[in-house]
Amino acid sequence: MTTGARGTRTALDEPTTPVPLGWTLRLSAAVLGFSMAVVAPIQILLPLQIEEIDAADKETSLAVVTGCAAVVSILAAPIAGALSDRTTSRRGRRHPWILGGALLCAIALVTLSVQATVLGVGLCWMVAQGAQNSMFAGLTATVPDQVPVRQRGFVSAFAGLPLPLGLVLGVLLVTVIVPSRTGGYLALAVLVVLLALPFVLGTPDPRLLPEQRPPFELRRFVRGFWISPRRHPDFAWAAVARLAIQLANSIATLYLLYFLRDELDFANPSGGVFVLTLVYTAGILSTSVLAGRMSDRSGRRKIYVAVSSVVIAVAMLMLSVWHEWIAVVIAAGILGLGYGVYVAIDNALITQVLPTAHDRAKDLGIVNLANTAPQALAPMIAGAIIALLDSYTVLYLSAGVIALAGAVLVLPIRSVR
Repeated sequence: MTTGARGTRTALDEPTTPVPLGWTLRLSAAVLGFSMAVVAPIQILLPLQIEEIDAADKETSLAVVTGCAAVVSILAAPIAGALSDRTTSRRGRRHPWILGGALLCAIALVTLSVQATVLGVGLCWMVAQGAQNSMFAGLTATVPDQVPVRQRGFVSAFAGLPLPLGLVLGVLLVTVIVPSRTGGYLALAVLVVLLALPFVLGTPDPRLLPEQRPPFELRRFVRGFWISPRRHPDFAWAAVARLAIQLANSIATLYLLYFLRDELDFANPSGGVFVLTLVYTAGILSTSVLAGRMSDRSGRRKIYVAVSSVVIAVAMLMLSVWHEWIAVVIAAGILGLGYGVYVAIDNALITQVLPTAHDRAKDLGIVNLANTAPQALAPMIAGAIIALLDSYTVLYLSAGVIALAGAVLVLPIRSVR
């Protein structure tokens, strides 16, 4: 173990002391701000803004905007993570990136609020997504940095809850509390910074000592983004399994507002999205923390991830064959039950298959490609299905099959039970 001059724990030490509840709640608040800034625009503000600008080709324009921004996300997370891993600031490795990402995201959202062209929307959203993923790279790395393995299921549950909760609160914010598009973007910009401050200012961040940082070599830095599946097979299986689940989820949710409006002829599709989000979140809240506790006590992760992936697939298959409002509500509840378990346990599992302590944020940034790549792939897949087949049945059936693949892909992992 490497310690500082006064025996304090440094960034590369394996954590052994449980973090207090206050630390966990502050982390959750920061993730909540991040989540609201990501999902409220994708679910409500961007579709409505694109429809106002280009109603005739709204699906294609939305796919282009979200797809291009996802490419930025794919690059931003591992690069910001790698730079965070090398940061020797007295404020720690993670806090500068969390706060810096939040501030840049806020600026991008404010600018996005006044855009009147698809190009302007796309450029601003690309900057916002890059900043969001820089922020998230720092947030996710704090768990393996500071939380012992025996506590990671519980902490990961609390860190994961703000993701769907951010959807509920974000949709509520931009549809009820601040219903104007410009006001919604501005409110999100303020909250992403305010909710990050308690964690950045109120928690420790173990410092990387200058002598612990290897000399910078560009070739080594670039080569570090390749993690050999042969040398680290468990990391590879975990990443691909997550990719499948997140791709299924992205395909199923990208056109949800349009599905309610065009397929179900729902009178208030924005309100319908909010109701479904409430049902979905209630399901998550009812299973996530409990599953995290149970997983920590048993030491088992894979069975929880596999079974929850199957439950997610069942919900999507329901949507493929039963196009009625009540069916959509039931499917949203089932999806929430499954995703609540998944989001808690999969995050804990991922932290246990990271290759080295030196590169936690970079490696988690690479895993985060499984979250961001679907934002690029889903618009292409979903857009092609709707454009060529005009079939929401095929759309949700495809999502269900991909989710089932995610359940199978987690099974070969050997280093985690």
